[in-house]
Amino acid sequence: MELFYTSRDNIALDTGKLLIDSDEFHHLVRVLRKKSGEKILVTDGNGLRCEARIAEIKKASLECEILAHSQAERPKTEVTVALSLLKAPQRFDLFLEKATELGVSAIIPMVTARTLSQPSSEKVEGKLKRWRTIMLSASRQSKRYHLPQISEPLSFKKALALQGFDIKLIPYELSEAPPGVHCSAKKILFLIGGEGGFTDAEIGEARGAGFGEISLGKTILRAETAAIFAVAFVRTQLLAEEYTEWL
Repeated sequence: MELFYTSRDNIALDTGKLLIDSDEFHHLVRVLRKKSGEKILVTDGNGLRCEARIAEIKKASLECEILAHSQAERPKTEVTVALSLLKAPQRFDLFLEKATELGVSAIIPMVTARTLSQPSSEKVEGKLKRWRTIMLSASRQSKRYHLPQISEPLSFKKALALQGFDIKLIPYELSEAPPGVHCSAKKILFLIGGEGGFTDAEIGEARGAGFGEISLGKTILRAETAAIFAVAFVRTQLLAEEYTEWL
């Protein structure tokens, strides 16, 4: 069954009913042309999983009957990526989509010394709406019951000051340190520079803030590729552990 999202306020477990409206309603009814009686999966983005049957389609919303529900466990490993805003918006959008599919927990748009694209405060809300739409679509496709979070853009200094992480890493093209970290059941933060990478001063500040340098290989990666690689690196570790448990 296909997965859709709705606000927790639209889900009434006591009465066995839920409502879907706004963009999800449009996608479900206008694009996919779902009909009454069809079964779908619905989540609130915080782990609630509802098997539902479409009961009534109205002009701007639809009502579903909840057939069964359960709570998906939140992943024990959480990956946050702070990526510099990029000059080409489509490259940042690509990162949002692929990182969401790979299981990123949170994304922080970042402004560094070499960031070329810095949206005005008036444009931030529109960009956040677009970014959330991209991430929602990727979450729906990959059937994620916990939606990743995205924040307003932060300065490099504010990103350095973020707390609550077990591992803090800064991939750096001049580093020769292998990414030999154990990520399972940890909260991990990656800082990824944009066009031109980080300045020497920023690398020094990151070291002082407790970030470890790592290398992502001898070739120079585009910013969005490096950010996707970071999330995939953690996912690869987790999959390797799962396969070992199966053997």
